[in-house]
Amino acid sequence: MAGTIEGRLAELGITLPAAAAPVANYVPTVRSGNMLYVSGQVTLRDGQPQHLGKLGAGIDVAEGAQAARLCALNIVAQAKAALGELDRVARVVKLVGFVNSAPEFTDQPKVINGASDFMVEVFGDKGRHARSAVGVAALPLGVSVEVEAILEVD
Repeated sequence: MAGTIEGRLAELGITLPAAAAPVANYVPTVRSGNMLYVSGQVTLRDGQPQHLGKLGAGIDVAEGAQAARLCALNIVAQAKAALGELDRVARVVKLVGFVNSAPEFTDQPKVINGASDFMVEVFGDKGRHARSAVGVAALPLGVSVEVEAILEVD
């Protein structure tokens, strides 16, 4: 039987993708005690990178926020794969967002709001979290955003 969070996803019309396999020497999640660490998720959809390029140099904040939302969707897919049931997520503790940025771009927090808003939309108050939003010179596959997460789980 689908849990409360899966029910909320269905109500929102959101279908979780299959959790992406690692592309290098790492694992997608690590559980330590009641914490689940989710490796950085990029803007993959159906195995293909989306939202390629730099914020402030061809990609605007609105598209960047959509890219961050896609990263958050992929984080939730990894959590589902690791836990089997999303209702086991007790709290989204922290997100760290990396934004592929042109040197003068300074709206990284507005971009990562796409991921933060998604977590609150899906998990409600349990989705409110601490966060960092960092500008970087490049990201894997040329994507515009990468987000990692720390989740408290039951």
